[in-house]
Amino acid sequence: MGTPALRRISECFVKPHRSNHLSDQICNLTPWDIAMLSVHYIQKGLLFKKPATLLHENDFIQNLLENLKHSLSLTLSHFYPLSGRLVTHKTQNPPSYIVSVDCNNSDGARFIHATLDITIADILSPLDVPPIVQSFFDHHKAINHDGHSMPLLSIQVTELVDGVFIGCSMNHVIGDGTSYWNFFNSWSQIFQAQSQSENREYDVPIARQPIHNRWFPNNCRPPISLPFKHHDEFLERSEKPLHLRERFFHFSAESIAKLKAKANSESNTTTISSFQSLSALVWRSITRARSIPSDQKTTCRLAASNRSRMEPPLPEEYFGNCLHAVNAETTTGELLENDLGWAAWKLHVAVKNLDDRVVLQYLGEWLDSPVIYQMGRFFEPYCVMMGSSPRFNMYGSEFGMGKAVAARSGYANKFDGKVSSYPGREGGGSIDLEVCLFSHTMSALESDREFMHAVSEFNPLRF
Repeated sequence: MGTPALRRISECFVKPHRSNHLSDQICNLTPWDIAMLSVHYIQKGLLFKKPATLLHENDFIQNLLENLKHSLSLTLSHFYPLSGRLVTHKTQNPPSYIVSVDCNNSDGARFIHATLDITIADILSPLDVPPIVQSFFDHHKAINHDGHSMPLLSIQVTELVDGVFIGCSMNHVIGDGTSYWNFFNSWSQIFQAQSQSENREYDVPIARQPIHNRWFPNNCRPPISLPFKHHDEFLERSEKPLHLRERFFHFSAESIAKLKAKANSESNTTTISSFQSLSALVWRSITRARSIPSDQKTTCRLAASNRSRMEPPLPEEYFGNCLHAVNAETTTGELLENDLGWAAWKLHVAVKNLDDRVVLQYLGEWLDSPVIYQMGRFFEPYCVMMGSSPRFNMYGSEFGMGKAVAARSGYANKFDGKVSSYPGREGGGSIDLEVCLFSHTMSALESDREFMHAVSEFNPLRF
């Protein structure tokens, strides 16, 4: 018997509850935003258990859907660029190619209700993430440039036998992971407040009001004109490789504390962070599992937010992209001949060196010669890329069903060596890693003694 098929029950569009004078504007994009035009949407979501008391009530899902739509409309009043569309303005004389966001002239955000006849256990029991999880997200395989004709935000609520998955696809040109989770957390906050209020029309004050005033370097006057005549010159649609396995590994707070102590002890320091220690373990273990020649170059990249690194710093509430990929590079031989502390120190130095001066230099070079990131060309074959962040408040988002059982992602932005980090559900500094590797490399990683010794036993179904 094959896997049950997902059924789309309904689809509609949701607009901001109240428009404001800003939502009528054209939003100019920064270099950080424009660079994302050829990569996929952000696809992240949360899996909830249906409340046992409501499991057999027919109106449970209808009430949930209505409350989700209404609170989404209120949330979009704060995050109005998400209800817009991308627009391109071209002129021949003088030559100009400008991509921006029209915040007003669109149908709004898409909202989908779907059903699938499987259980939470069907999703969480297999070692690997089952491919059916990709169907929990709209905009399958879409790249951000498709936001000219597709919604910049699409929510899909998938009803399972005993659970509900809320999946969100957000255009990466509009914002990064920090922006994404601020939107998601704010939506949850508004949902909770609405469900406890008699007055559904009042505006809920949110904890972290997004700041939409996009930041540009001093020598840059928006809008930015790109040196292209047609989007075919900078777009590439890369398929996720076949034989790519995706698996979650759990690291308890205790296990990570041991890794951190080991890395600092071996480097004779106290400044290496928990995440740098874990990333060093992952880099070394995946490189060992790949069985590549000792003189082969290998890179570990960490996605870092620039907000706190700018002078003056940008607030956490800054809505947009504000990312920089921090690199540590060596040969396979050197990485594996040295200890965990050596690798962790390399990552520590790379992160420490990322400051305002480095970011401004990168932006200056980008403005001289704009680069649109492309999956196929941006990452070397022996790279390990650490994306997302365990600092994001994923499990703080509740929608009347209690704390989520698990966080999962869609098809988007996956390749061999991509590792996404999530906070562990139990909190306290625990971390889950979503690891994407070719099948043979994943099998080798699962047999890697150092790596598996640090992985913690974890039963996601005990909640």
